Amino acid sequence: MKKIYSLFALLVVGIAFSSCNNFLDCSPEDFGDETSYFRNPNDLKMSVNTFYSILPRMKENNTGVYSEDNLSDNQMGTGPNAMFYPGDKRTVQQGSSEWKFENLRGINFFINKAEEKKAEGSLTGSIDLINHYIGEGYFFRAYDYFRLLINYGDVPILTKMVPDNPSLIADLTKRKPRNEVARFILSDLDKAIEMMLSNAPESGRVTKDAALVFKARVALYEATWEKYHAGTCFVPGNEKWVGNGYTENFSFPAGSAEAEINFFLDEAIQAAEQVASTRSLDNNYIAMFNSLKEFPNTSEVILARYYKSSVITHSCSNYLGRTGAGTGITRALANSYLTKNGLPIYANNNDQYKGDLMPFYEMINRDERFTSSIKGGGLIYKDEEQTDTLAYFLPQVTQTGAESATTGYQINKWVSYEEGQDVYTQGTSATPIFRAAEAYITYIEAYYERYGRLDDKCDTYWRALRRRAGVEENYQVTIDNTDLALENDLATKWKGAFIDPTLYNIRRERRCEFIAEGLRFNDLRRWRALDNMVNYQIEGINLWEWMHTLYKKGSLAEGIVSQAGVSNYLRPLQRVATSSAYFGYNFPKPHYLEPIPISEFILNTDKLTGKSTLYQNPGWPSDADGTADYSYDCD
Repeated sequence: MKKIYSLFALLVVGIAFSSCNNFLDCSPEDFGDETSYFRNPNDLKMSVNTFYSILPRMKENNTGVYSEDNLSDNQMGTGPNAMFYPGDKRTVQQGSSEWKFENLRGINFFINKAEEKKAEGSLTGSIDLINHYIGEGYFFRAYDYFRLLINYGDVPILTKMVPDNPSLIADLTKRKPRNEVARFILSDLDKAIEMMLSNAPESGRVTKDAALVFKARVALYEATWEKYHAGTCFVPGNEKWVGNGYTENFSFPAGSAEAEINFFLDEAIQAAEQVASTRSLDNNYIAMFNSLKEFPNTSEVILARYYKSSVITHSCSNYLGRTGAGTGITRALANSYLTKNGLPIYANNNDQYKGDLMPFYEMINRDERFTSSIKGGGLIYKDEEQTDTLAYFLPQVTQTGAESATTGYQINKWVSYEEGQDVYTQGTSATPIFRAAEAYITYIEAYYERYGRLDDKCDTYWRALRRRAGVEENYQVTIDNTDLALENDLATKWKGAFIDPTLYNIRRERRCEFIAEGLRFNDLRRWRALDNMVNYQIEGINLWEWMHTLYKKGSLAEGIVSQAGVSNYLRPLQRVATSSAYFGYNFPKPHYLEPIPISEFILNTDKLTGKSTLYQNPGWPSDADGTADYSYDCD
């Protein structure tokens, strides 16, 4: 049991803080004796700076926000993703995983010490700044706990130093039901919202609106997870929940499972509305993702990560702009975008859709979020005078690995064409993290889930999103012409039946708005849409009907792209017959949550009784380094 103490009781010791100028990415330095610090707002700022490292970013290597949707049906990376099929590539780990509390240890130390100093009156200076920086601490604790919630569901709630008492340690490190964890996150965000300033003390810091958008995200996630996974082992309050026997006298604080869902929906609606009603959308969608300037406090971008030449940089424009970065959006996502008249591409008499013979044709008369985010939306002249023969843009499909555009739909979003930005490790374009558009869409979805209808605010927000995208504002035109059987989207069904067209089109709007922003996988999880990933083939551009004639002979060999006999469309899973997912993805239900590492069960097992205070997530073993039981009955 002493080993348990070594894992959890370090909540208030040895935390490192940074005092460098750019607080977004700094190497931590020793904080030293806390009695010499926590004296004024600047000390608090220096202390909380280190937590900014947990926010999304672009990196110097071939990774970043743009690659996170490779874990979804929206994008495809350089090879099959083990998340989406059964097999031995995803096993219970012995040690390291997302089951980690290092950041929380430091955040708890900061919150406890800062609140203590504030209460005793030993903090001097602006009370507004003191409150703001403490509020940042609560924001980051909520942010890191949301990571635990989406990966594990039930987790321990740790806010204080764990005493060196084996029985107390065992009790404090027990997993709490996921709805209680979500409520804890919301309570931390309420404190952050109350304490933080509306305008950041300096650019790049979190603010009240950032906390509100994030609160809406958390609340909507938990509400829809509990709704669409209701009655299964993934949700407390029923006989199949894996926490039964470990949690005494469980009951929903709201009184019932349905009331608990409505509580979270109400929280999402209220938080989202506070931002959506005060912030408008920026007119230029793509400019938000390749800007070299800081965003004003009044812009759609609420929080962004900024970079500085020769100090903190990335290689996003180098990889995406020059090579394709070993990723590409899928045909399924491309097909989700409407034509400018508001119709799906398959709608009868939709003469605005020009077919998919090549990406150039697909982008004619389409949603501007699609045409601005993907390369190939126009013709390229061969000479500067624009008098010679026209040439089509050819996606980078003749390469493999990080130099390829794996699906042929080559991502242009996040690419800056300013001089020098395409140089390796010299990128400084900003990375938006929270946008007002998320508040718009969250309000629409949460309100419709709660009431089964749209109100005037839903109408206002939805029309604004479509207007900015250059699409017919009247979303009812889209709803009336939607045939769910023709939609190429996992999110059309729940438990084998089609959802209603209005709800689906809200989901469509979300999918199209957040292309390559890393949100899709969590949406599929909370909607339980991955149940529909059965023999699912990832597809890309229409290569073999005609477009292959534009490439050099021999450049499209087997092993580089899938062949014409397989499909006219690129199928990255079928480039080689030995691919582990050659016959398509079949999502295993245990993969909805991550397994807790074996080492944690060893640490939390009482040697006298042989019993552990932990329980494993559904379908995963707790006593061996192995794969999940894919026959596990969770329904």
